[in-house]
Amino acid sequence: MGLLLGQRAGLRRRGAAARGAGALSEQPRAVEVVVDVVVVGGGQSGLATAYHLLRANRRREVPLSYVVLDDRAEPGAAWLDGWDSLRLFSPAGYSSLPGWPMPKAPGDANPSAAHVVDYLRAYEERYDLPVERPVHVRSVTDAGDGRLLVDAGERCWSARAVVHATGTWSAPFWPAVPGMRDFGGTQLHTRDYRGPAAYAGQRVLVVGGGNSGAQVAADLALADVDVTWAAARPPRLLPDDVDGRRLFELATQRVQDPQAHEGVGSLGDVVAVPDVRRARDERGLRAVAMPERLTATGAAWADGTAAAYDTVVWCTGFRPALGHVTGRHETEVPEGWDRGPHTVRSARDPRVWFVGYGDWCGPASATLIGVGMAARAAAEGIARELSSGAVEAR
Repeated sequence: MGLLLGQRAGLRRRGAAARGAGALSEQPRAVEVVVDVVVVGGGQSGLATAYHLLRANRRREVPLSYVVLDDRAEPGAAWLDGWDSLRLFSPAGYSSLPGWPMPKAPGDANPSAAHVVDYLRAYEERYDLPVERPVHVRSVTDAGDGRLLVDAGERCWSARAVVHATGTWSAPFWPAVPGMRDFGGTQLHTRDYRGPAAYAGQRVLVVGGGNSGAQVAADLALADVDVTWAAARPPRLLPDDVDGRRLFELATQRVQDPQAHEGVGSLGDVVAVPDVRRARDERGLRAVAMPERLTATGAAWADGTAAAYDTVVWCTGFRPALGHVTGRHETEVPEGWDRGPHTVRSARDPRVWFVGYGDWCGPASATLIGVGMAARAAAEGIARELSSGAVEAR
């Protein structure tokens, strides 16, 4: 741990005045921390990247200084919001971050969200990773001196490279469905669902044909809540014996042979975890067509049928949580990124890297076990290029 503690002690601080006279006098005077690398996001992607930066430092005469900025008050990231019955798709052995296997869950079951939170907290402590929280990053801009400025309001960091590892959980996607503004009940997204207790005695419509829609609908059905599961296309459950282990094998095949056409989609859309299977077999859970619109009291379908609902849960996915990324670091044009085998960085500014946002950042990079390859490629690329001094904005 001495190496990491040494790099922490080596962080340099300077006043906000060093950034120039452009700041308004009424704004708080920010403390600027000067480091080599800032990782934005302290969830699984950020921790995996920090681990590989730590490993890269063991091979360097002069270690890189780095910091991980997390907007949560405690370790665990999005897993802190998981409901009680939420389970990973695979056993702990197939759900590990680089360097340290996840301990087995009680009874050797697939790990719960709470088990993942405990693992991430222990992982962070095990490697003494330099995580600061809660830090809400507002923007990342060019400082004009060859460095990037990471602004968090009263504090800011100056860095030679920035890794965005914020995931997607804080950027839920809400579809535009006619009548949403007219519906008189409650509407929430997957990220706000905490379990079936709050919906006892209600009629609930769950919208979304992916894994989250299936698991939320199953959670409600098994609690005897009157639930309807709706999807734009009929969900295809993977065979009952297929779990995250097989999905990881497919992702590995894609890495080894990018031309291979077999993928998760060749098997189905939804992993049939035990609760989904139980709800299907014991409660008859099946998805119906997506409603055409919401009404003041419920939902209506294209065939003229209608039903009353108290709550709608939108399990409609997420987008990259990159609201702080502006200007030259825009992300709206995927082909604008310089894509290596497992890495994505800005073609406009190669000091900016992205880890863990799904397939566009590398196969399975949004998963616990899959993010390691992308994190390693990014960390080693940053260490190599900062050593050469070849990285600069274009």
